[in-house]
Amino acid sequence: MRIAVTYDNGKVFQHFGHTEFFKIYEVEDKKVISSEIISSGGTGHGALAGILAGQSVDVLICGGIGAGAQAALEEAGVELCAGAQGDADQAVEDYLSGSLVSTGANCDHHHEEGHSCGHHGEGHTCGSCGGGCGSHFTLTGKNVGKICRTHYRGTFNDGTQFDSSYDRGEPLEFVCGAGQMIRGFDAAVADMEVGQIVDIHLMPEEAYGMPDPNAIVTLKIAELPGSEELEVGQQVYLTNQYGQPFPVTVTARNETDITFDANHEMAGKELNFRIELVEVEN
Repeated sequence: MRIAVTYDNGKVFQHFGHTEFFKIYEVEDKKVISSEIISSGGTGHGALAGILAGQSVDVLICGGIGAGAQAALEEAGVELCAGAQGDADQAVEDYLSGSLVSTGANCDHHHEEGHSCGHHGEGHTCGSCGGGCGSHFTLTGKNVGKICRTHYRGTFNDGTQFDSSYDRGEPLEFVCGAGQMIRGFDAAVADMEVGQIVDIHLMPEEAYGMPDPNAIVTLKIAELPGSEELEVGQQVYLTNQYGQPFPVTVTARNETDITFDANHEMAGKELNFRIELVEVEN
């Protein structure tokens, strides 16, 4: 049995899509007999499942991961154990003893950055998950299941640009149909030809959905050390019951209470994209 752990300086790295290293453990009779550290080679999160499959990995232990990456791991035949944190070696021991329970997909994936979780510098905690945990839907098309690289420009209906891969100088990489993208973007790429450029208009249901009132939470300032300094409009990270961070925006506060909104900032908005398919890799 071979177990891989997202790895950073002895710890379980909390961001599957951005991990630079995996620690691979060779296990026999529920005991680790050897281990090695390998590089992800800077590969985009869409191809990490393939790297693990190429290493004959049976189980992945990680921190945060989204539904799209989870689906890719399932397709590669790699068992997922998400929500781990702390010492990597101990996480493996806990898995082998049966005391490490997977939280499943626990990060929200967005088209422009992949994952929205990461290192939370605020140290706040919250008992609710907040933002959605990625959605996976059935999609057909010749590019489905393939690694696609696209350039794109995103605008609101008034023409204001909110994002552009052209400005960053490199295309976006993802596995089409794996749930790593917002629904409308994924569907548009499914049947595109390399070199083709399309313009699409997405309603909220095809993008980031409508705002969820359950994603708005009011907490006591006294229960959140450090929150005394937060201001309305500031973006910080809270952590869910599994210790996984998620982004929120401060929307209101008074002397005793503070309100956070975990809805994505694009929730409820119609979006426009110009998409250019640069490359498709089988």
